[in-house]
Amino acid sequence: MPTYVYDILDKRGEPTGKTVEVVQSIKAAPLTKHPETGEPVRRAIVAPNLGLNMSAAKARMSNKNLAKLGFTKYERKGSGYMERTAGKEGPRAIGGD
Repeated sequence: MPTYVYDILDKRGEPTGKTVEVVQSIKAAPLTKHPETGEPVRRAIVAPNLGLNMSAAKARMSNKNLAKLGFTKYERKGSGYMERTAGKEGPRAIGGD
């Protein structure tokens, strides 16, 4: 079941800045009152948490994939010195004496 975020409202119906998370069925009607305190609430619009596999995200940011997509990536190799680790454009190194 999904977890919904609700804004706690004041007596005028304005958000107080406090929220509460409630696990509800997707078919359930939105709450109008806080389940424990009875304060008025409204469902907040928040970005969904997709729980993507982090190894997939790491693969998208790999040096090989970045180069394939046309990006250039530099990594710090010392104080004030960076080397190109992905891509073909730009200098091989930046900084250093």
